[in-house]
Amino acid sequence: MSKFQQKLIHIKADLINLFIDSENRIEPHHYINTIQSSILNHFKIENCFLKFEDGMFQQHTRGIPWGKVKAYFQEGPVSPIPPACNEAKEFQGYSEMVLLKNDQTLYGMLLVKSNPLWREFSRSHEFTDFIQLFIQLLSKMNEQIKIDRQENSFKKILNVTELFHSTLDIDSILENVLETIQESYPKFHAELMLSIDQDRKTTTKIKSFDYLKERHSTVEAFVSGKMTIEEETDVTLLNAPIKGRQAIYGVLQVKVPKTYSFTYKEREFIRMLANTSGSALENAKLYNQSHRLIRNLQLINETTHRLNSKIDIHEMLSFLKEQFIVSLSPMELCFVIKEKGELKLSEASTKLFHHEEGKFYIRFVAKHFETSQEPLFIADFSKVIFNEGKYLSLMAVPMMVEEKMTGFSIALHENSYFFSFDSFKLMQALIQHSSLAISNSILRNQLQEMVDYDHLTKLHTRKYLDSYVSKSLKDDDGGMFLLLDIDDFKGINDTFGHQVGDDVLVQIGNELKNSVESKGICARWGGEELSVYIPNITIAEAEKLSKSIVEIIPEVTNPKVTVSAGMISWNKKERPDFRQLFLQADTALYMAKNSGKNQVCFYHNVEIPYS
Repeated sequence: MSKFQQKLIHIKADLINLFIDSENRIEPHHYINTIQSSILNHFKIENCFLKFEDGMFQQHTRGIPWGKVKAYFQEGPVSPIPPACNEAKEFQGYSEMVLLKNDQTLYGMLLVKSNPLWREFSRSHEFTDFIQLFIQLLSKMNEQIKIDRQENSFKKILNVTELFHSTLDIDSILENVLETIQESYPKFHAELMLSIDQDRKTTTKIKSFDYLKERHSTVEAFVSGKMTIEEETDVTLLNAPIKGRQAIYGVLQVKVPKTYSFTYKEREFIRMLANTSGSALENAKLYNQSHRLIRNLQLINETTHRLNSKIDIHEMLSFLKEQFIVSLSPMELCFVIKEKGELKLSEASTKLFHHEEGKFYIRFVAKHFETSQEPLFIADFSKVIFNEGKYLSLMAVPMMVEEKMTGFSIALHENSYFFSFDSFKLMQALIQHSSLAISNSILRNQLQEMVDYDHLTKLHTRKYLDSYVSKSLKDDDGGMFLLLDIDDFKGINDTFGHQVGDDVLVQIGNELKNSVESKGICARWGGEELSVYIPNITIAEAEKLSKSIVEIIPEVTNPKVTVSAGMISWNKKERPDFRQLFLQADTALYMAKNSGKNQVCFYHNVEIPYS
């Protein structure tokens, strides 16, 4: 037995002792350390190094292309350190390199600082067995590393799957996808891109998937549901579709330097992680959708019940505004009602729509509804029309009753793609269930207006006045009642016709409203008799106002007419009853007529004759 055969036996014995002495699984670095120590010991060389990086011999070594090294092994597996490698730090201190390669696979490289014994060994027949020993060993190490990696990948996928099955929180799912990539491959840069129609409300840093702006390979992965790889100038991109059973929800994009090549196991890991996250995201989405649907149905039911409770139009739209703000989160909101062919902005609308910027959106929507009854859903207003306004997301829904539009509502937000399609459908449902109630409220107001206002003069009716005065006599501290009668009104009708007589009544009614303003009310008492009632007014103020009204009537009427008037004032110390108030005013009016007309008499100056 030659001395080199003996050394091979010793090296193998060192490896066997490694197995015997080890209580746990042998890690690759234990093999490497044992081999290096064995070579140093048995060949008495100063230094050696087995180049074995992460289970694979890289095609580039510290920037030195493999092609520059490969040429030196044409005549055998041993070569002096090439001049091209002299400056490389990892080659310094060594004189020879041994290629560990079979016909198919390059496993590594042994670097040594040789001596005469080592050089003799490298030229012996046993050296081939030596190389094969190391190739077999490195092959087993590679297999073990691959198994370990696969096992770790499966463990991580399993852990992630268990986590995903234990939560329906979208934030948690998305965060763990990114964390798993970072923990498994620290050098990878991962990014999540979710489609913009997924109604996502999350704090996780992700990117909205934009079909028009994304790379072709990314769009292809999203559309086809298959993984794609694209090389750019300095990076390589791997795009894994995030897909569930019902849809594809986005893309998991992994970025690496262009010099890096994804292994099959790495691609499979990313693919499995993307698929797992897609299923979890879908389950969470379906769960959230079901709960949102229940909440929306409850909201619609509550809204319908409230709106059908015969509240007035202002209260109705104010309530609807509150519901919209809570459920849709718009920055601006308006309700436009169509009355007698004209569009009127509701008081329940936000301030924006009372200014020109807001009126722009009203005009835009109104123009749309002139030719179409379809609701509007605009994700990015800047792509529809050039507009310097800051509001990019718009929803507009018409109020329809018996296929006729009675108004519409607009919701705005500064951010593009802010409103989801689910939000749009909810707004439609709320408006649809509210339209009839709103229309009925408008009709009730119109009917009430017919009851409360005189058709000709637009003054309040006698019935409304009676109700107003009755309440004032109970609640207020004082007031005045002025009853007016047009002097010789029959002559106006006989001379000029009833149309002119009607015009005179309208002229006097307008003047009464101008004189009283919001301090009280004006009413048509009946025929050519009109009235004024003002609560909480002093006697002096009441007398002054009464005189000014009587004096100005001839100046504002055409043809010119005069009026006679009777006025009664009261305070809480002398609170008259309802019937007494009218009787006293009528008594004063009677005295004004009998005293020459075109004047006002005050009841406290009137002596009531005994009957």
